[in-house]
This record gives sequence, C-alpha cells and structure tokens, in this order.
Amino acid sequence: MEKFIPPEFDLPLKGRSEEALKRWRDAVGKLVKNRRRRFRYAAVLEKRSEAKEQMRRLRENIRVCFVAYTAALSDYKQSLQFKELDKEKKKIFVQVIRDGTRQKVSIYDLVVGDIVHLSIGDQVPADGSKVQDGSGKMLVTTVGMRTEWGKLMETLSEGGEDETPLQVKLNGVATIIVTIIVVAVPEGLPLAVTLSLAFAMKKLMNDKALVRHLSACETMGSATCICTDKTGTLTTNHMVVSKIWICGQAKEVDTNGGRDTLDSEVSEHVVTVLLQAIFTNTGSEVVKNADGKISILGTPTESAILEYGLLLGGDFQEVRGVCKLVKVEPFNSEKKKMSVLVALPEGKIRAFCKEEQVSNVMDVINGFACGALRTLCLAFKDIDDGSHENSIPDSGYTLIAVVGIKDPVRPGVKEAVKTCLAAGITVRMVTGDNINTAKAIAKECGILTDGDLAIEGPDFRQKTSYEMSQLIPRLKVMARSSPTDKHVLVKTARSVLKEVVAVTGDGTNDAPALHEADIGLAMGIAGTEVAKESADVIVLDDNFATIVNVAKWGRSVYINIQKFVQFQLTVNIVALMINFISACASGSAPLTAVQLLWVNLIMDTLGALALATEPPHDGLMQRPPVGRTESFITRTMWRNIIGQSIYQLAVLLVLNFVGKQILGLRGSDATAVVNTFIFNTFVFCQVFNEINSRDIEKINIFRGMFGNWIFTGIIASTVVFQVIIVEFLGTFASTVPLSWQLWLFSVLIGAVGMPIAVVLKCIPVDTKPATAKQHDGYDALPSGPDLA
Repeated sequence: MEKFIPPEFDLPLKGRSEEALKRWRDAVGKLVKNRRRRFRYAAVLEKRSEAKEQMRRLRENIRVCFVAYTAALSDYKQSLQFKELDKEKKKIFVQVIRDGTRQKVSIYDLVVGDIVHLSIGDQVPADGSKVQDGSGKMLVTTVGMRTEWGKLMETLSEGGEDETPLQVKLNGVATIIVTIIVVAVPEGLPLAVTLSLAFAMKKLMNDKALVRHLSACETMGSATCICTDKTGTLTTNHMVVSKIWICGQAKEVDTNGGRDTLDSEVSEHVVTVLLQAIFTNTGSEVVKNADGKISILGTPTESAILEYGLLLGGDFQEVRGVCKLVKVEPFNSEKKKMSVLVALPEGKIRAFCKEEQVSNVMDVINGFACGALRTLCLAFKDIDDGSHENSIPDSGYTLIAVVGIKDPVRPGVKEAVKTCLAAGITVRMVTGDNINTAKAIAKECGILTDGDLAIEGPDFRQKTSYEMSQLIPRLKVMARSSPTDKHVLVKTARSVLKEVVAVTGDGTNDAPALHEADIGLAMGIAGTEVAKESADVIVLDDNFATIVNVAKWGRSVYINIQKFVQFQLTVNIVALMINFISACASGSAPLTAVQLLWVNLIMDTLGALALATEPPHDGLMQRPPVGRTESFITRTMWRNIIGQSIYQLAVLLVLNFVGKQILGLRGSDATAVVNTFIFNTFVFCQVFNEINSRDIEKINIFRGMFGNWIFTGIIASTVVFQVIIVEFLGTFASTVPLSWQLWLFSVLIGAVGMPIAVVLKCIPVDTKPATAKQHDGYDALPSGPDLA
C-alpha cells in the first residue's frame, strides 16, 4: 500500500520500525476488508491526481495560446502601418526634361535619356546623396538595379532612441503591479500601450499625420514646447507679390484683376529691365502644359516673382531667348542673394542681383516687413566683357525695385495656437525671415504677445548657456536664424529647462534639430528626404493645426493607459485580498483558478481593448502637459482605486462569511451557490468599474460612450459570456445556476459602484505638482531681443 501513495504528497516517514508498519496495515485493513480493493483504492487516488495535473496544464496552455494570439494580432496590425509608411517614403518626385518639356515625375518613373534638374535639398536618384548647395542637371544613362541606390539603402540604420516619458514611468508602474500579482504577470499593460498607440497611429494617418515611430504619439502628448517654422507651416506657402517700390514710389499690386498697369506709370525702359531681372535671375521655369495652360516650376518665392512678371505682360520664353545666361550664382542662406550674368542682344554684359536687403532703402524694407511682407530687392549692373571671368561682382548695382511678397496665414492656425496656449504648450516661431516680418506674422497668429521676446539668430548664438536659460522662457520669435541656432535652442530647452520639445523642419539642414528634439515633425510637402528620414512624424499637409491634433491624440494615449492601469490595479487588489483573507480565515478561496482566468481575461485583454481605444475629447487640451518628473499614477487615480477597492472588498467579505444567512440559503449546495454569487458579483463590480474608469476626474462617464462601439461591444460581450459561464459551464468553471433574484442582486451590487465613484470624484485632491522655479527673463540685453 505504501508504494502506491502518489509522489506529490512527499510526506517524510516518521517511523520506520516494523511495529509502525504493522499498525498502518491494521488500520487500512479495518477500513478496507478486501485485500484487492486496497490496491484498487490507491490506484484511484493516483488517477485523480493525474487528472488534476492534466487540467492544470490545459488551463496554462489555453492562457499561453490566447496571449500569443493577441500579441501576434497586434504585431500584424503594426506591420500594416509600416507598410503604409513605406508607400509614403517612396513618393519622391524630381523635375526632368522629357520630350522637350520640363515636368515633375517620380524617381521610379525615370527612363534613360531624361535630364534631371537638381537643386538644394533634392535627393539624387542615382545614389541617394543629397544636394547641399547649388544646382545642376543630370543625364539618366541607366536605371534599375545598376544604380547604387539599393546598396546605399541597405547601409542606412537608425541609432538608439531615448526612452519616452511614458516608458520611464511605466517602469515604475510595472514594479507596483508585480507586487499585486493575482493570476499572472499583467500582460495586458503592454497590450494596452500597443493598442492605444496603434489606434492613434491609424487615426492620425486619416488626419494627414504619418507616424513613423509608434512611441511618437505618446511623446507628443507630453510636449511642453513646439518650435515651428513660419513658411509653409504657419502660412500657406502660396506667395504673391502684393507691393512693389519702384522709381521712388510704393504701389499696391492687384492680383485679382488682369494685367498690371505698372507700364503706364513708369517708363518702358524700366519695365524692360525689371522683366529681364525677373525672368533671368531665377532658378525656376515657366512651362506650357499639353492643355495650353501655363505653370511655374520652382520655389514659392521665385514663383511669386515670376507670376508678377507674367502679370506685367512679360513673356518668359522670349526674354530667355534674347538674354543668354553667362554665369549663375544660386541663392544660399549665407549670402542671402542670387546673381546672374546676362548677355544682352546689343552685346553688353549685365549683372542682375536679387537679395533680401539693401542698406539705403531700409525704411522701405522695414515698412514692408512690418506689414508681414517678405522683401526682395532687384538690381542690375552693366559691366565690361572681361571683368566677369572670375566671379559676379558684389557691389556697384543700381536698384530696380523692392518687391513685397505676401504669404498669408493658414486658416485655422490662430485657433490652433490658441488651443496650444490653453493646453500649456509654448509655441515658438523659428524663421530665417526679417525680424519685423517674423514679429508681424507671430502677432497675427497669436504667438507673440505683450511681454514676450523676439531675437535674431546672430544675437542668440552669442549668449552663454546661462543667459540662454534665462532668455528662453520668454522667447517666442527667433528671426534670421540658422539651422545651428535652432539646434542650440532645442538642446538648451531640453537639457537645461527640462522641457519636452517638438520641432518642425523641412530642409536638409534641419535634420540635427529634428534628431535632437523629443519629437521631430517633418513637412510632407515642402520637406526634403533628409528631414523626413530624421523625423518621428511626417505632417502630410504641412499644416500647424495637424501638429496640434497630434498632440491631442498623444494626450489621449497617455490618459487611456492611465484609465487602464486604474482599472487593472483595482481588480488586482480586490482579487488578491478576497482570496488571501478567505484562505487564511476558512482555508478555502471563493474564486477558483478557472474563475480567476476569466477575470484575468476581462482585466487584461478586453479591458485593454475597451479603454485603450477611447477617442480624444476637447477637454484634453484644456489641461497642462504632463512633466517629465510627474508620477504616472496620480493622486486622483489612487483615490479612485482605494475607494472602489474598499467598497468591493467589504461587500465580498461580507458575502463570503455571512452570505448564507443574508441570502437565506440552506442545504448541501449552499456553499456552491454562495461562491457562485460571489464570483458573479465580483465580475459585475468590474464591469461597472470599467465604465467608471472611462473618465478619471469627470462625473459624466457616459459622454461619448454609446458612440464608441468598441467599448459598448466589449461590455455587452462580457455580460453575455458571464451568463454562459455561470448558467451553462458549471462543471468547467465550478459554478451553479443562479435564480433571477440572485442575478438581479449581483447586478445591483455592481451598479452601486457608480454612485460611489461619483462621491469619490467629489472628494478634493491636490493635483498640483511641485513646480520648478520660473525664470524672469534676461535683463541685460543690449543688442539682443526686442520686447514685443
């Protein structure tokens, strides 16, 4: 008999004497008289032990398979998002001359014989290199795999990434959750993070924002500062000439009518020289399409100048045919000008210059700039034939005109900036324009207000690190800035002031600032490929309002994960305490392993799917951003967790110890009915608490609930499955069917959690974190920022 005792009992033998063995056999012989039945009885015990072990293994296998399926499904959804990213990255267009006409085609549609026009920031379709300065043309001789493009793409690799503010906080949260383990490791937490980020990523794609890195959504929600460009982001980037100063007088330009009447106000010779300066000193082209319509290929600024030349009645092809280009110096950010040498029909050599300022007409330039106009000066100089061999002269020019170019503010930008200010996000404009133009646009957008500072890049870069830290809190506009100035601004704001910085960029030189920032935002239309590859998010419509929408979704991701953590911690605490106290007091736990497995499914998978996919609401942009050092689990969350846990524990413990008396149960199945009722009540407490968790602070938890079909569907399916488990799966789940009175009682106990949540949310909680010392600005600024 002794050798048939199952090995899992593992009981040490206290007595090994023959007398002890004789007593054991006598005791068993008295219970089982038939010797054959003695061995049969031991075999039945062993079979029961094996059946329980197989059942336990089956439960563990079901759980592992379900978690693996959920993770695989999440990874599949993420792979689909990255396929969409690959499609967007392939949309690279270049300007080519094909069949005698200049047109824009994809680099994948190039054919042998095309002449590719390259300018600053363009990507060379042959080997993937970038044009840093100047312009040129390239003849396509081979295409496909014979180029170096594929080989270079394989060598590209991204460097390591810093942890986001949410990831840092989740490390601390994971430590707390592990100490409150009930059934298993909370695998629903990373699932909730992934689901929330993937859901936001998909919605942002529909809102013209392509998220390249999944964690960028959450990071943008924590942003405290947005450093944005002016042209194309705050403005439409569709420029038109609205004013011109010529022959000593300023004139408004009517772009809504037909031909401009300038030729009736100034001499014909002046108009001729002006058209020569416009049509020759440019890197853009005026082409006629197949349908006869005229289109301009080039930068927005030069396109505006060419449009004005056409408005004067000029003929681009005729002027280019008569005036032959001898030498060209393209525009660059250092010289701030573009110059050309032109051979005139009468044999003269004339130099044309186009630059952003001329000292003796600064009053005109400042007047245009204060009206939010970008200014360009057009000038010429007749030179001897032999003096242009080395370079184009830099001085001695005769001024033709000062042109004022208007770039209107985008619709919705003022409202977007106002939303940022209400959300505690500082908006700073970083531009290369004149400081007066930048200040005028900033005031129009609502960025620059009384008491704020505007500074030029050369003054900013001369400051020490301490002076910058004193200056940046009040700095709203940086004009005449270089990409290096933007990089220093971002680095100082992050390292010294501990701000979470978002930066926009569209040029090749913006890549360092985009990489340095917590989140880089590249422009999808005007941005170069280098900028897009360095960014975390690509703004497909180049609109500042889209950037604010990304911040709104980022905050939604953060708050949704907080909702899930609050819900999960409540379930963990209650399930752990009820089983632990009952086991210590009575030796048995009211919730079985199968029941806890179902609760774990509600808590992790279904809870993550329900709470992590909540859409954002406008109230998210009326609270300050979450700082780097703030706790992820707030005091408000602890108030809700502790309050709900106390209520649920009190009810369940009362039912566990005196439930039979309260429910009036008698008979052999009274214990099974009470345990089933406790399980049913516990599940409905979690169902109603899941509804309470839709809003951590607000009382109205039903706002938008019925419009969220995912949430309502999960709540309904949870209730349906609970009915099936209790009523039809009694053998598997260790439950017995309940009467309709007990069902109604379970639902009512769970529903009481909703008014309790209302009472808890009325309890005041100090939610203000300890704020850092605010800077008062830099006082001694002799040559620096202008006070708005």
